[in-house]
Amino acid sequence: MLKNILVLLLLSSNYIFAQTELKHEVYFATDKYEVTETEQNRLLLFIRDIQNQDIEHISIFGFCDDRGTDDYNMLLSQQRADAIKSIFSEHEIDNTLFKNVDGKGEVLLKTVSTEDADVIRGLNRKVEIIAYVYIPPRPEIKKEEQTMESTLKGDLRVGDKVVLDNILFKTGYSDVLPESMETLEKIADLLKERNNVYFTIQGHVCCTKGSRDAVDRKTKKRNLSEARARYIYYYLSRKGVNKKRMRYTGMQRKFPLGGDPKYDRRVEIVVTRVANNTGN
Repeated sequence: MLKNILVLLLLSSNYIFAQTELKHEVYFATDKYEVTETEQNRLLLFIRDIQNQDIEHISIFGFCDDRGTDDYNMLLSQQRADAIKSIFSEHEIDNTLFKNVDGKGEVLLKTVSTEDADVIRGLNRKVEIIAYVYIPPRPEIKKEEQTMESTLKGDLRVGDKVVLDNILFKTGYSDVLPESMETLEKIADLLKERNNVYFTIQGHVCCTKGSRDAVDRKTKKRNLSEARARYIYYYLSRKGVNKKRMRYTGMQRKFPLGGDPKYDRRVEIVVTRVANNTGN
């Protein structure tokens, strides 16, 4: 009996941590590493498909056709790989997930038919993307209970920050996920009660290079951190929080937290004034 239980546990463990590979290829024009609009749209569909997966890591490999010198092909293939990684980063895919971003140089032309040569060379000018994901996802390790509610009810002072940890956004978008709406409603109720507190809503993004903002996939503008802050601002306004007490701003990626990049995808409330009276 005990032996059977151990076997079942082992099988269950293997099932939980089983990996599969999701692949995608991006194709390039001759001597180019810029991603065309058509190929970028295809890539964004792939990013959308994997964004909610439990990703172990991602590998990106760049290639060229057989023309050009070895040094030229190695440089161009690396530029192609880097271009793809930049698009992933701009759409909030964590940089820590990339295990390989490598240029592999040329792919040898394996054909004897002159008519097929141009077609095959076109297929060799590419970047291969492999996302290694867990199917089903691994059990999530839950964070410690947040004190956001107690902070909002407590003694707030100018400069205090409240991180809205439980407010989750769809990757690349400013819309709050449905499972976060209950928490957001509680925040609105608390801020209506604390009607002597004035504050700024700050939006942040993860994964972009330097202090750049991420791209809002809905509008195609590079202002995702501001768009998320604006979403919270208008939600609170609709729920009865006076607009005169609020402002919003996008902080791009100027203030990464230094831990898991996913926690940089956040919204904070920063207290700017605490009035003596309770008038709204």
